[in-house]
Amino acid sequence: MSSLQGQSEVSLKSRTVLPELPPEPQKASEDLEYDKDRGVVFEKVKKSKYMTDQELKLLPWPKRVNWLSSAIIFTPLICLCLGIPFVKLRWQTAVLFAVQYYLTGLGITGGYHRLWAHRSYRATWPVELVLALWGAAAFEGSARWWARNHRAHHRYVDSDKDPYAVHKGFWYAHLGWMVLKQDVRRAGRVDISDLNANKLLRFQHKYYLPIALTFGFIFPTAVAHFGWGDAWGALIYACFGRMFFVHQATFFINSMAHTFGSQTYSTEHSSYDSIVTALFSFGEGYHNYHHEFPHDYRNGVMWYHFDPTKWTLRFLSWFGLVKRLVRFSKNEVKKAKLQVEQQNLEKQMKQLDWGKPIESLPEMTWKDIETQVEKGLYLVVIDGLVYNVTDFLPSHPGGRKILEFWNGRDASRAFNGEVYRHSKAARNLMAHIRYAKLVEKLQ
Repeated sequence: MSSLQGQSEVSLKSRTVLPELPPEPQKASEDLEYDKDRGVVFEKVKKSKYMTDQELKLLPWPKRVNWLSSAIIFTPLICLCLGIPFVKLRWQTAVLFAVQYYLTGLGITGGYHRLWAHRSYRATWPVELVLALWGAAAFEGSARWWARNHRAHHRYVDSDKDPYAVHKGFWYAHLGWMVLKQDVRRAGRVDISDLNANKLLRFQHKYYLPIALTFGFIFPTAVAHFGWGDAWGALIYACFGRMFFVHQATFFINSMAHTFGSQTYSTEHSSYDSIVTALFSFGEGYHNYHHEFPHDYRNGVMWYHFDPTKWTLRFLSWFGLVKRLVRFSKNEVKKAKLQVEQQNLEKQMKQLDWGKPIESLPEMTWKDIETQVEKGLYLVVIDGLVYNVTDFLPSHPGGRKILEFWNGRDASRAFNGEVYRHSKAARNLMAHIRYAKLVEKLQ
């Protein structure tokens, strides 16, 4: 769920001189322009963001790659790997890494995601400011851009209008949609008027890069340099290292949370609940719950679910720093869970043999039963259904004489408790020896 929105310009073709050209063309097509000063027709220079997916696929692979996003994604890992052998991790820098990881992670999960994308709560201006500043430091784009994509993801999940749809592949959802240029017009339309009206988000969007550099790199490096003389350690671990791990934590929400786990509250979209994913994604791993109840400020609904953002928001609410935490009632949550359990049970039940369907049985009268009994069949009537117990005589737990006594007769009262109240297992077993439906009552 990250990337910067800048896209480079690419030219499809260079200008081509056409020797026999009329002085004034009748009308230039959408893809062609006429330069009357030079007397040439040439194809328009297109920005890649205005190219269709088909046009982008025809480009040479170097022009197909979004190099800016790719650099932001892969540079932190390269710098971390190159720096580890030469720069020792000091405990003070490790603490700085943890603080920066927590603040930038919270900026994404608590700010970009739950506050601005889903409006799950209201925050006071100091909290909004911190979330906006350190959210930018995560280097995942501005809050306005990020929330717009995420709203499209929820509204058009698992469709081609989903910006990072997992049906296009695990790695596409994880980072492929950022590494390769996309036709941005394909993403589904959503309302972001509230984001555009937010002065803080407009400011953050306009000055995103200097804010990100200041709070993602300059601030932690300065703290380490003046605090304990470890500017290089801060740069490698608290800046590049932290940036890499926060990226992966966020990317896992798009990929892993839509691939692995259990569907506890809904089976209608590719989202899953998983404690493993929650550990990898800063508590966002209870994703099936989130997609079913997207406005809930909680991701892990149970108190013991690993969800640092939920715990932080709850803590801040005690001091009035955040308000109006949206929380779906237990009744609605239980209903959704039971409905999925019922669906799963129905699937399992369809795999079992429940005997002959009643609607498929032929009809019989008492005269028909009498005729069949005279031919040697053992037929017993129970609750309006005729059962052929001929082959069951030797296996009857009460002995064959009981069935012989009720042959050709209605044994409903005896079967249902007057003699012995038969178990559910007995009734299930009898479903396999249904023979007919009785169409007249015993006089």
